[in-house]
Amino acid sequence: MEHTNNADLRADADAVLARLVGDASGEARLREDQWRAIEALVADKRRALVVQRTGWGKSAVYFVATSLLRARGSGPTVIVSPLLALMRNQVEAAARAGIRARTINSSNSEEWDAIQEEIAAGDVDVLLVSPERLNNPDFRDQVLPRLSAATGLLVVDEAHCISDWGHDFRPDYRRLRTMLTDLPGGVPVLATTATANARVTADVAEQLGTGGSSDALVLRGPLDRESLSLSVLSLPDAAHRMAWLADHLDDLPGSGIVYTLTVAAAEEVTAFLRQRGHTVASYTGRTENADRQQAEEDLLANKVKALVATSALGMGFDKPDLGFVVHLGSPSSPISYYQQVGRAGRGVRHAEVLLLPGKEDEAIWDYFASLAFPSEDLVRRTLDVLAGADRPVSLPALEPLVELRRSRLETMLKVLDVDGAVKRVKGGWTATGQPWTYDAERYAWVARQRKAEQQAMREYAATTECRMEFLQRQLDDEGAKPCGRCDNCAGARYTADASEAALAAARVDLGRAGVEVEPRRMWPTGLPAIGMDLKGRIPAGEQAAQGRALGRLSDIGWGNRLRPMFAPQAPDGPVPDDVARAVVGVLADWAKGPGGWAAGAADARPRPVGVVTLASRSRPRLIHSLGARIAEIGRLPLLGSVAYTDEAHPASRSNSAQRLKALDGALTVPDDLADALARAQGPVLLVDDYTETGWTLAVTARLLRRAGAQAVLPLVLAVQG
Repeated sequence: MEHTNNADLRADADAVLARLVGDASGEARLREDQWRAIEALVADKRRALVVQRTGWGKSAVYFVATSLLRARGSGPTVIVSPLLALMRNQVEAAARAGIRARTINSSNSEEWDAIQEEIAAGDVDVLLVSPERLNNPDFRDQVLPRLSAATGLLVVDEAHCISDWGHDFRPDYRRLRTMLTDLPGGVPVLATTATANARVTADVAEQLGTGGSSDALVLRGPLDRESLSLSVLSLPDAAHRMAWLADHLDDLPGSGIVYTLTVAAAEEVTAFLRQRGHTVASYTGRTENADRQQAEEDLLANKVKALVATSALGMGFDKPDLGFVVHLGSPSSPISYYQQVGRAGRGVRHAEVLLLPGKEDEAIWDYFASLAFPSEDLVRRTLDVLAGADRPVSLPALEPLVELRRSRLETMLKVLDVDGAVKRVKGGWTATGQPWTYDAERYAWVARQRKAEQQAMREYAATTECRMEFLQRQLDDEGAKPCGRCDNCAGARYTADASEAALAAARVDLGRAGVEVEPRRMWPTGLPAIGMDLKGRIPAGEQAAQGRALGRLSDIGWGNRLRPMFAPQAPDGPVPDDVARAVVGVLADWAKGPGGWAAGAADARPRPVGVVTLASRSRPRLIHSLGARIAEIGRLPLLGSVAYTDEAHPASRSNSAQRLKALDGALTVPDDLADALARAQGPVLLVDDYTETGWTLAVTARLLRRAGAQAVLPLVLAVQG
């Protein structure tokens, strides 16, 4: 239904917009497509799905609509939003328009009751809620029903997260179905996203009920971003990429974001750029909340040239004058790439977007792909455990009983919760007894889709056609056409030149070997439930000491050298000379550092009296040769090898408890090694190829300590993470 007599409403809407954007002249005007969405929500109380590029002004739509609806007596707007960063920005933006906004999230539970009272008193115009709150038992059962009854407008921001066809699926978002069902009739709903292709759009529309009704409005706009100039620069190796960035970072306009694929890479790049004189900060999933907020504020205030970030800095970060986005490494999906580059150029005429793909990208894609929805056997096992329990089972208690790490287990349970097979209650999770079908076809399709997206990113890097048009087509934008700005349309703006000084420094930095390996000090919870009488702190006399690794498999220095050695089909063989030399260097640095054994080392420990290797079914030659080389160069005896017993089972790579269960009774100290330890009377170096969880090293160290080793110093080639 079109409205031609809403002139007063339009004037009110433009006045709210002027306050929102700080336009004292009052001349700010909504664009026609923004007005169409606001009119549908306020005048017609319709449901709308808005798929528009980043910077289109989705937040203006829901803030203006909120102000108009509140003036007409509606209840508060509820915005379901995925990130605290977005919430902080939104609260400040709302205040500019005279809109009172509050948030309910995991960091402010002590304020929930007071916020509920403010809502009841009519003192809150906008409530921002994280999707995770929707399935918190207290919130779901006590807060959500009252909230649904009072809501005047429901906004689902970053709505592509609802769809597991999308690149950033979050099962908590599926709880919105419950809230939608409970909404009183005539309450408008707005779903927004900038990153959805046609399949994801249809799925979101269906799940939110914005596509099944004839009066629903779907606004899908063109996705070209006129301010963005896209480029790809292929450089020989990681050192060239880091050197290039150090040389050219100051040439990029304004301040911006440098994305990396892993936490390790973000930390490496941050340290190197600082060493080269740049003011940058790291922003990853490992960054403390207070440090994250400070980093965001520093970038907003242009106190740093760039944040070096993982995808932890993604949806919701709002800096209109962001001048550039650089990717050191290619994301696995063109949709997520479009989302991340969309952070730039929202309020400036020109922003640079540059992709520097790396050799390690595909190995990192494969690792993250391995974390997909679990197999049916694992799902059924989890359901059986819950069904057989006489009370709710917490995540820590459930984890030892199923072969899944806690993060994957929690995600799986959330999906099962949405599907009705389990329910989250106080104290943990319970089975509902409802029939449940494993949708193997859907999960397989999602896996194939991921592969197709990876291939699309390879093609994006290699294409000689327009890059913006390529991304638009990946998002099913019917208006896709050459942009005239990218390196393929307008010519390359960057050369591969990097100064010899920066290149040499990058090679030294990436070639620097040595990563600390922290020992396990506490047994995981829940071991008694699987028949292992271990809990609490590992006795000090049975712990490993702090160890060393040559490098992380996820970094862009030694990780690139080590990763092929640990590929599934890589042949076993003697340790390569360059790797052996680097390990010797790690040992030398370790000996001289704190807790080392060289003369003058701080808190020096006794010098190792021998080398012990760990048996391996997959790389016995690699480990034995590494141990022998270390013994030879260090002039230490090779004391022997910890062996596998006949009871050994394939080690689980799922979670700590299951890994320990697989290791229980699997390793033994042979008599000749025990005799050698008794004679040697001192610390030993324990040599292995790789550590992921640290439990094999912990169990082996415990056996060696019990057999007489005074200390066990683990030394491995690679560590995951």
